[in-house]
Amino acid sequence: MTQPPSKSHGRLSIRASLQPRDLMAEPQVRDAWTAQILTLFPEAFPGILGLSLTGRALAEGLWNLRTTDLRPFGIGKHRNVDDTPAGGGAGMVIRPDVMSAALHEAGAALPVIYLSPRGKPFTQARARALAEGPGMTLICGRFEGVDQRVLDAHGVEEISIGDYVLTGGELAAQVLIDATVRLIPRVLGNQESLAEESFSDGLLEHPQYTKPAHWEGREIPEVLLSGNHAAIASWRRDMAERLTKERRPDLWRAYEDRPKG
Repeated sequence: MTQPPSKSHGRLSIRASLQPRDLMAEPQVRDAWTAQILTLFPEAFPGILGLSLTGRALAEGLWNLRTTDLRPFGIGKHRNVDDTPAGGGAGMVIRPDVMSAALHEAGAALPVIYLSPRGKPFTQARARALAEGPGMTLICGRFEGVDQRVLDAHGVEEISIGDYVLTGGELAAQVLIDATVRLIPRVLGNQESLAEESFSDGLLEHPQYTKPAHWEGREIPEVLLSGNHAAIASWRRDMAERLTKERRPDLWRAYEDRPKG
C-alpha cells in the first residue's frame, strides 16, 4: 500500500499502515518526555512549539513530539471521520470507531487527555504533574466534539484551558504542551524563574520593569533600584499578594486557606 507523503517538522508523523509499528518509527530520544497528538491537522504541529525555548529543547531531544493523523482511520471510500449527532442538532461528531483505532495505533503508554471546554480547568499544578510523568496523548476535537463512548472506553481525562470555545483542539493542545514542557529540567535556561512566576506559589506574579528607568513620565519603583535584596523581595511579595487579591479572589482564598508552616 502506498502511503501519502508527510511533512517532517522535527516530529514523528503516524499514519494508518499494515507495516509493523517498529518499522514505521523515526528515531526518537529514548525516555524523553513525549507529547503525542491525535488530530485532523498534523501540519499544525509543531507550530509555535518549534520556536524559542520549546523548539530548541525539541531539537536537543529534551522532549519528543509525535502526531497521529485521524483521516487515514476514516470510514469508507471518502475516509469519513464524523457523523451527525444522535438525537439531532447542528454540527458533526467524530466517530468512536475512528478515534478508537487512532488511539490503539498511538499506543497506551501515555495518559490520554481530551481538550474540551467541559473538562477540568488546566492549572499550573496539573502542568507540573504532567511534566513529572512520561508525557501525554492529546485528542484534538473538531466540529461538535468526540463520541462520548470512546472517551469512556479509554478512560480519557477531559481538560479545559478556559470558559470559551475554539474551532478545534489544536491550539489548546499547544497551550498544554508549552505550559508542561517548560517545566522539564534543562528546558529553561534559568530554572530560578520558575519559582518567581505566576502560580508557582499560588499567587500572581509581581509587576516587572526594565530599562530605561524613566519613560514618558513614569518611573521604575525606587525600591527595585536600591540594591537592597531583602526590600526588593518584600516589595515583590506585597505586590503579588495585592494583585492576586484584587484580580483573582479565587486564588487569594486558596492561598489564604493553604496549610501554614
